[in-house]
Amino acid sequence: MFESPPSFAVPAHPARAKRLAEVATLLAHDEDLPLDPVVPPIYQTSLFTFRRYQDMEEAFSGQVRRPVYSRGDNPTTMEFEKRIAQLEGAEESRAFSSGMGAISATVLALLRSGDRLLAVRHIYSDTFRLFQRLLPKFGIMVDYVDGTDTEAVIRSLPTASMLFLESPTSMVFELQDLPKLAAAARAQGVVTVLDNSWATPVFQQPLLHGVDLVLHSASKYIGGHSDTVAGVVSGSAALIQQINQTTYSMFGAKLSPFEAWLLLRGLRTLTLRLPRHEASALAIADRLRQHPLVDRIHHPTFSNHPGRATLLGSTGLFSFEVDESVDVPGFIDALKLFRIGVSWGGHESLVVPAMASLHQTPDYNALARFSVSPRLIRLHVGLEDVESLWSDLEQALTQATL
Repeated sequence: MFESPPSFAVPAHPARAKRLAEVATLLAHDEDLPLDPVVPPIYQTSLFTFRRYQDMEEAFSGQVRRPVYSRGDNPTTMEFEKRIAQLEGAEESRAFSSGMGAISATVLALLRSGDRLLAVRHIYSDTFRLFQRLLPKFGIMVDYVDGTDTEAVIRSLPTASMLFLESPTSMVFELQDLPKLAAAARAQGVVTVLDNSWATPVFQQPLLHGVDLVLHSASKYIGGHSDTVAGVVSGSAALIQQINQTTYSMFGAKLSPFEAWLLLRGLRTLTLRLPRHEASALAIADRLRQHPLVDRIHHPTFSNHPGRATLLGSTGLFSFEVDESVDVPGFIDALKLFRIGVSWGGHESLVVPAMASLHQTPDYNALARFSVSPRLIRLHVGLEDVESLWSDLEQALTQATL
């Protein structure tokens, strides 16, 4: 049986054990499925027919919600959406073929020409590219702010239509005070949207803290096996309806029934996988921060920011900055168990050097407030033996010392 690797003592959030127990039971059971299968069936069909004219009329007029064409609703996808809504404490969810499909559809459904979007810094690089390169074509202005500075965010809210959050953020894992920011935004009529991919609905429920819409790249921990690309957004029925009536069906970024089935499979083991990722990552992060060749660790657990209060736990993704004496490319190439690759949340351990990934977004560091050290390295700690992973990191740091 796996035992948590030794690390410094992290005070357990008082609601953590209860949350894990609730989610584990919820995800292990299905209800009200035809013929009582223990696994939801895959409705691998493009369309659904009607037996009577009246049935079609009721569906098309919105009197009855039922699948018509799988670019809209599909029973397998609807089952996944129902599960995510339950996990988030949301009225409804809508699934997409990618996380960017969910983000694009959400933002463009709720904003119009002349609106202003306020985003925290260090958001996901593809989200940044969407905001920088596409939104201006629709006449939408975008400003960025240091999300760790709660008062600075609140001062920037006037004239904004949407506040886009990501807590913790990409690459440097900065936190935001969600209850304060959500309350301030709501008081000014600003819609709040948060990318919750890192924490998952198990370890953070932004809707309970006042956030309006929560997004996930379901390709990550929700899927958990690095075999699915998907996204999902959850919130009130009114806001999800705005997305449904505009961008969802028109953009065509629908989730296929087979991928929805894979995601349902991944949810079954979510509460088992997350503590393993968490324990291994904390053990490695704690050792790295004591290593003489490491200058800094970026991990929410080591932060004293008020944003930690909404996190019931952590996952396997964090970053660190190495000393100038370390040859970063040499370190990356010396790794044996950490594979070089983007994404995260699967069973495998991965490494991404900031100096390489930022070539994908050359305008990112052009904004001084976004500056990321070229010596920063992001790790995803997978499900391998933690001592083997640590030995791999140690030998790579030794080999790469100039």
